[in-house]
Amino acid sequence: MTTATEQRGRNWFQLLATDAVSVTGLPDSLLVADGHLNGLAVRYLAVVADPDNRFPRARNGEVGLLEGWGLAEAIDHVIEQDREREDKRALVAIVDVPSQAYGRREEALGIHQALAGAVDSYARARLAGHPVVALLVGKAMSGAFLAHGYQANRLIALRDPNVMVHAMGKESAARVTLRSVDELEALAATIAPMAYDIESYDSLGLLWETLSVSSAVAPQADDVARVQDCLISALNDIAGSPRDLRSRLGASNREASSRVRQLLRAQW
Repeated sequence: MTTATEQRGRNWFQLLATDAVSVTGLPDSLLVADGHLNGLAVRYLAVVADPDNRFPRARNGEVGLLEGWGLAEAIDHVIEQDREREDKRALVAIVDVPSQAYGRREEALGIHQALAGAVDSYARARLAGHPVVALLVGKAMSGAFLAHGYQANRLIALRDPNVMVHAMGKESAARVTLRSVDELEALAATIAPMAYDIESYDSLGLLWETLSVSSAVAPQADDVARVQDCLISALNDIAGSPRDLRSRLGASNREASSRVRQLLRAQW
């Protein structure tokens, strides 16, 4: 049974897409709906827990085969339908994904291709002029976040202890690095990319905005209004900006990355 925390994506989707029209024909683990935000056409997308998912490894909100290809399908439809429109629909990815789905069937059936398909669709939508905003309301972990949200023009995160971004969970990272969880947390206190808290992630320059809400699990009306205002501001900011992701390189902790890119451009 899923907990309240595991339903964050569903809760925020239902509140933000209250008056939106649901898109059918997709896996039950995907919530997709078309609506409007301050007069702008928007497609909301969320990956949610589905206890009846035919793939057991993807029953708690993980991004698996069905989810990867389903996201790609939902986004490709938007690209095709809006191809001749100047006011292209925005994509709002509501993110609460604990990981990609780990399993033998997933590996055998090409989960790497399914997730790459979702990444490709988000990137093509962004480059085609669709504003893409990702709202992090819970976990944004590993390949799941790469497939659902990371390609956004703007990343927005709620300030909450259970909103976190990382390549893997603490226990897994501890095993890989041959450390205890306590040792890993001590190391993360001095190395921002190894930390799990959203403040450390923000120091890497990847977040456009962080928001405080009264409850990230069960949002109140004021919380929803605050997030909607931030989404509108992000969409307005995207309208006058390049379609690439250069805005993520401005933080002090990204100086080396910026320098490497400058040298590569100069040499190539």
